[in-house]
Amino acid sequence: MRLNELRQYLDDLLETARWRDYCPNGLQVEGRGEVRRLLCGVTASQALVDAAVAGGYDAILVHHGYFWRGEDGRITGIRRRRLGALLGHDISLFAYHLPLDGHPELGNNAQLARHMAWESDGRFGDQDIGWIGVPQETGPKALDVAANLAVKLGRVPLLVGDGERRVSRIAWCSGGAQYLFERAIAAGVDLYVSGEISEQTTHLARESGVPYIAAGHHATERYGVQALAHRLNDELMLTADFLDLPNPV
Repeated sequence: MRLNELRQYLDDLLETARWRDYCPNGLQVEGRGEVRRLLCGVTASQALVDAAVAGGYDAILVHHGYFWRGEDGRITGIRRRRLGALLGHDISLFAYHLPLDGHPELGNNAQLARHMAWESDGRFGDQDIGWIGVPQETGPKALDVAANLAVKLGRVPLLVGDGERRVSRIAWCSGGAQYLFERAIAAGVDLYVSGEISEQTTHLARESGVPYIAAGHHATERYGVQALAHRLNDELMLTADFLDLPNPV
């Protein structure tokens, strides 16, 4: 498939034009003009780039790419090595941040809900990035939800606040969305789940009575890019492989 055709397909599918984001979404590094094999992952780390080089891939597709707002833009050190490897081997880099969080079917939030059997019936937060719904079980304790997350994600989450609280309404947003906790509380939920946690989050959970679960930034954002890889395999007949590089955060 031609590189520009793949770019247009992905941009249309993920509706990149409608998102205000902290980085450029779409094709970030241009490589060879024909794409037959993609290596997909959560973050465009050096390890993922090296795996793409070793495996003879034409392109990389990730959730966390490069050129974040506020970063030093000089191409030195780590940035030079990453970009040098991509350009030196003519490998393209596609990255989709908020578009791959918010997609109603393939997004990280949608896929987290699918794996956890949560049923979404609403949105909240800027650009409706946060999701609200109900757990599969009837009124589980927050402790039970945390235990189920540990099983499904393969990572023990951090629960702060009242673990005995019964959960009829649950809100979630993958990755580093702890900043939406107050909005989730205002929406009337019994539990909020995200990836990361800040120092002040503990106090907010204790004082509001709404528990908070930090299930891991990487752990909560593995499934969107996998779902997208499956779509590319099925619809475009490309070889799109997913490589999960361990990350404790």
